[in-house]
Amino acid sequence: MSTSTRNSADTAFFGHPRGLANLFGVEMWERFSFYGMQGILTIYLYYSATEGGLGLSETTATSIVGAYGGLVYLSTIVGAWIADRVVGSERTLFYSAVLIMFGHISLAVVPGLAGVGLGLCAVALGSGGLKANATALVGSLYAEGDERRDAGFSLFYLGVNLGAFIGPLLTGLAQQQLGFHYGFGLAAIGMAAGLVQYTIGRKNLSRDASVVPNPLPGKGRAVAGIGALAVVAVVAALVLTGVITAANLATVTVLVVAVAAVAYFAVILSSRKITRVERRRVLSFIPMFLASFVFFSLFQQQFTVVVLYVDQRLDRTLFGWEMPVAWANSINPIFIILLAGVFAAMWTRLGSRQPSAPVKFALGTVIMGVAFLMFLPFAGGTGNTTPLLMLVLILLTFSVAELLLSPVGLSLSTKLAPQAFRTQMVALNFLSIALGTATAGALASYYSVDNEAVYFSVVGGAAVAFGVLLALASPFIRKLMSGVR
Repeated sequence: MSTSTRNSADTAFFGHPRGLANLFGVEMWERFSFYGMQGILTIYLYYSATEGGLGLSETTATSIVGAYGGLVYLSTIVGAWIADRVVGSERTLFYSAVLIMFGHISLAVVPGLAGVGLGLCAVALGSGGLKANATALVGSLYAEGDERRDAGFSLFYLGVNLGAFIGPLLTGLAQQQLGFHYGFGLAAIGMAAGLVQYTIGRKNLSRDASVVPNPLPGKGRAVAGIGALAVVAVVAALVLTGVITAANLATVTVLVVAVAAVAYFAVILSSRKITRVERRRVLSFIPMFLASFVFFSLFQQQFTVVVLYVDQRLDRTLFGWEMPVAWANSINPIFIILLAGVFAAMWTRLGSRQPSAPVKFALGTVIMGVAFLMFLPFAGGTGNTTPLLMLVLILLTFSVAELLLSPVGLSLSTKLAPQAFRTQMVALNFLSIALGTATAGALASYYSVDNEAVYFSVVGGAAVAFGVLLALASPFIRKLMSGVR
């Protein structure tokens, strides 16, 4: 029996292949550690030394966070390339998880900016490898045309958000009661739990998980190793000479990711290993890539602008007790947990009648823009006066937009992927997130409590306008998709 046939008959995990349960679990623990750490990272960077932080400026802090987030998704290229050309998706995922755990340990035990640099680089590189390959492995569980695919990705997304919900709650509480380094240590423990669980369930993954689809010749490995060392040397030189600084890190990351995305599209589209239909499908992904970039430029401001807003503008008092800043990062995952099953059931029930991917992307982008416009009624206020309920409503809108675009983007990247670039097409989807995340850090330099109305109007309005244009272009995009919905 073929892998595709066997997976089609496997309904052990809520009607889906049992391998989805293992990937659901490892991603849940990875997101626990990732979002738990990120929930306290921004305030760790700009809080004063007396508060346990490093005392950086807010602009520098948000630039570092944006650049780090961009590096996470940029690293999916490396993780995808290693999987497709060296060791396969399954082993790449395992070693990436080990690297993530090392990064969190570094943040917990190495003091100052040295711990931040070492820890964030390790977590970013490991998370990039894990994200691209976990997504590709979920896609490998379903045969082409299996209507369960979008629903399966929605369930996978539920695992992501279970971890994202619990992580900031526990690390935020640890930071408030014990200190920042205890919060980072808790993130390391979460990733260790994920590694144990993943190791136990590896046997349930698809046989394709260990296959190297486009093996790199022996000589090519040496060239790749030298190239990697050269990149590290160039980056080190730029840092030491002051060309790259903490303050401009997000802007530099935006430029690097944009160049990488253009180059990646060019490499795939010019390859002789893809067919005419596959090339049309890759072309159709370009406007989707741009929509994802616009969406995540706003959505990822949860960890830059929204953190500043929660700290400086939100009334966090609950019955005389002040809620930790990091807890705001658990609001969005609550709604994803509540709504992911609803969306999965809706797509399954609609089947072939569900909206096409371009329409889903357009709706997600428009609604994300509306979420930013919802800040306007309280713009211009002073102090921590915005009601917590208002932020909850705004983040509910974030969540609806996210479910319309993010899991659909993961699924679409596997459906449009050429056979020779299976995992690397997933990496392209993550590159759009990298570009958006780094841009979220760069945009944060334009935000302040004094210009809230202008900032939220411009950013939100631009997203709405782009979504409308995408909706108008959706019939043409669907033709290029050559039968993929």
